[in-house]
Amino acid sequence: MNSIPWVNRIWQDLQPMPGRLNSSLRIVLATAITLILYMVWRMPFASVGLFFIFIVGRDSPSVSFRSGLLAMVTLVASVIAEIGVVIVTDNDPMARVLSVAIVGFIAAMLAVSTTLPAFPPIWGFIFCTLIALWETHVPEDTAVKNSLWLLAATALPVAVSIAVEYVFGIRHPVDELQAARRTRYLALEAMYRLYSQEADAAKLLEARLRVIRLAAAGQQEMQRLYNTIVDRDLDPGPLPVGARVRISMLAQLMDVSAAFATQHSEEPAPEKRQRCARIADVCRDFSDNFSPNEEGVLPIRAYESTILLDRVERILQDILAMPSQRGIPPDRRMIALPSNKVPYFIPGALTNKNNVAFALKLSLCATACYILYFAVDWPGISTAVTTVFITGLSTTGAIKQKYIYRIMGAIIGGLILGLGATAFLFPYMDSITSLVVLMGAVALLSAWIAGGRRFNYVGLQIAFSFYLVALEGFSAPTQLAPARDRLAGILLALIVMWVVFDRLWPVRTVTIMRRTLASVLQNDIGLLRLDHETIDHEERLRRADTLRDRIGKTVASLRTMNDEVGYELGVDRQRHVRASEAIVKAAFTTVAIFWNELAVVHGELQWNFIQDPVLVEMRKQMADRMEVMAESVVEKKQYTITDLKAAVGPELLEMPRYGEYARNALSRFHELQLTISELCRDV
Repeated sequence: MNSIPWVNRIWQDLQPMPGRLNSSLRIVLATAITLILYMVWRMPFASVGLFFIFIVGRDSPSVSFRSGLLAMVTLVASVIAEIGVVIVTDNDPMARVLSVAIVGFIAAMLAVSTTLPAFPPIWGFIFCTLIALWETHVPEDTAVKNSLWLLAATALPVAVSIAVEYVFGIRHPVDELQAARRTRYLALEAMYRLYSQEADAAKLLEARLRVIRLAAAGQQEMQRLYNTIVDRDLDPGPLPVGARVRISMLAQLMDVSAAFATQHSEEPAPEKRQRCARIADVCRDFSDNFSPNEEGVLPIRAYESTILLDRVERILQDILAMPSQRGIPPDRRMIALPSNKVPYFIPGALTNKNNVAFALKLSLCATACYILYFAVDWPGISTAVTTVFITGLSTTGAIKQKYIYRIMGAIIGGLILGLGATAFLFPYMDSITSLVVLMGAVALLSAWIAGGRRFNYVGLQIAFSFYLVALEGFSAPTQLAPARDRLAGILLALIVMWVVFDRLWPVRTVTIMRRTLASVLQNDIGLLRLDHETIDHEERLRRADTLRDRIGKTVASLRTMNDEVGYELGVDRQRHVRASEAIVKAAFTTVAIFWNELAVVHGELQWNFIQDPVLVEMRKQMADRMEVMAESVVEKKQYTITDLKAAVGPELLEMPRYGEYARNALSRFHELQLTISELCRDV
């Protein structure tokens, strides 16, 4: 998908998708109501407050309430931290600078070490905004009042957004997610069925375009619906086992199928028609939540193959390897794990040296920008610190992507729309109605772009930049300098972050992906070694479900990082792209192994599958080899394939009770070894 021209990517990203218009209109309504209340009550900090409308979750009314409540807790914590620093240090200037460094470090650590990564950066940049008020030497009561006004100005849009979501929000996320899955599988079935027949060119074109549009939507909306289900602990109903990872697999299948459709505008050669027919049959079964479990449904393709149809079949093989629901109702927890079963802190994240290094880098950038904009006595460039917190991701490719999107959003929202409105519209606007119409139009544009897969961040930055420029006070702005100053602040932050993240301490996206794949393998290892623990069944389930939550979220993040690799520069760019594709393939195979083992752990009637010494030894050898795989992936060492079938002995594979389970486990393990070997060869 990285080869698609930019113009086509943008056009695809702007296409209508299910739920996109509804969500955008809810944002516009919340913006209009909030703006009217701001003007009636004459509340300052409207530019910051209106942006919080985009932060509140819109998966469902209950999720909106929870995210709004967390946002308010974050804001209160920012005010408490700011006032606490001033009181404890007697408003010492050096203490204020040190507090920015410390808060930047803590915010970055919490962002990468918790299951709620969106809120620590908000805490960081609100704190820096508040502590900067004390640098202006205003009276103490004025600084405190401004802090409380900021708290009130951000609480209002959160409350309005929650109210709007309760009136117009999604109320049946299970049905919506099932419909989204079914829509995609039926689109794939229709396209591949037409490829397998002598289809009319117009029908084939329509089917291809539908697959391409759905692929452009990505997994974001489906993952949001899944998060709604787990946050509300709803009955998952007809959803399949392992719903979260299946969403990532389906999104990858859509991407590769869209690439196939782009490159094959005509009917394929006769020998490929049968393959397309088999793919269509499998997609039809998946659309009905039925998994065709017969041997040989799809051929095993070489893992180093770059042929798109081969890759489609391999992804389907990974989905087919997931536990089947044939014949028995699945354990509800196997479909969607309630969020209250997931720990807040990611195990081991706080002591991870890579997370500490990232936090130090972000803290350095925030502190440098804070010192610079006060040292040159140019308060208008205070957006530099905000930019650091908003764009400060942990990989070079992701940071470059955010750089580009931040600049695009600043130019469109701040210079073109904000400056244009200041120069050409505001002089002729004399009522609150015209202001609400203008803000609603910008909110609609921003919300629509923010609903896309690739350029959603641009939409957020358009809104943020426009609000900063256009909403300076309670009257129309009369100067053009604010737009210039805010853009200068953004550019200052980008330069500082480029020096720190890309020159002094670079970490490539594919390097992070290697570490992430190693963590996926470690999750598998943890599950495989649970049978060595002398714990009861409930504790075993609790530990397994914790690992399952992490592996699902990690695989979803790997797909996102795979999109970001295209922003890497240099002579090794194509090698990085190949490595990222191999990492995603390896992750999907690892997930299939994990879920088949998880099905055994959850099956109380299959307790002997956990305790049998022969199977315990097989899992031990698999875990030991995965340790070697994880080390080879991170350290870029060659991996040697081992025949575990010979190591465990042929008698296990022929056992009536355990034979099928052992053959399936070792077959998937062999496929994982092939993928890891391929990845480690291309270093």
